[in-house]
Amino acid sequence: MAAFDFYFSTLSPFAYLAGTRPWQIAARHGAEVTCKPLDILALFARTGGTPPGERHPARQEYRLIELQRQADKLGLPINLKPAHWPTNAAPSAYAIIAAQNAGGGDMAQLVHSILRACWAEEKDIAEDAVIRACLAGAGFDPALADSGLLAGAETYAQNLEDAVTAGVFGAPFWVTADGARFWGQDRLQDLDAHLAEAAA
Repeated sequence: MAAFDFYFSTLSPFAYLAGTRPWQIAARHGAEVTCKPLDILALFARTGGTPPGERHPARQEYRLIELQRQADKLGLPINLKPAHWPTNAAPSAYAIIAAQNAGGGDMAQLVHSILRACWAEEKDIAEDAVIRACLAGAGFDPALADSGLLAGAETYAQNLEDAVTAGVFGAPFWVTADGARFWGQDRLQDLDAHLAEAAA
């Protein structure tokens, strides 16, 4: 069966712009999606990246231009300077990990709702009430926000190690079962094409 890992940070605006398209692509090809939320700043430190706030002003300015341009193109609302960014990404990542392990809900809706809460709804995704609402809205038990925290922390750390081993250096990033890599929401069409070729 086709499969791919989805590496992302719940603080990533470009992961927000990916929307639910990764799951739509997976559905077309009968592929399984494994969510691997990770600490993006730790990933940058391990792979030579620079946090947005430490980049040259020209790079920071262009990042905002590109975010607005892509959001407009995709018809998604976006606040380029959200009130609660950056915040602690770990609680929302742990909830995603717990939900994936528990099953029974809509992972696409859960991931996108958490990202949307940050980038379009001015909510703090480190807050328990926000996470619980996202879990419930996607058909998961909101109590997952409290359960499995130790396992979530261990998996969160392991996701970073897996990312470095797989050659991941940014977010969002997709790695297929046959090792093909795709960085950025604007490469989802390439992921789609690769899965189609692999199935041919």
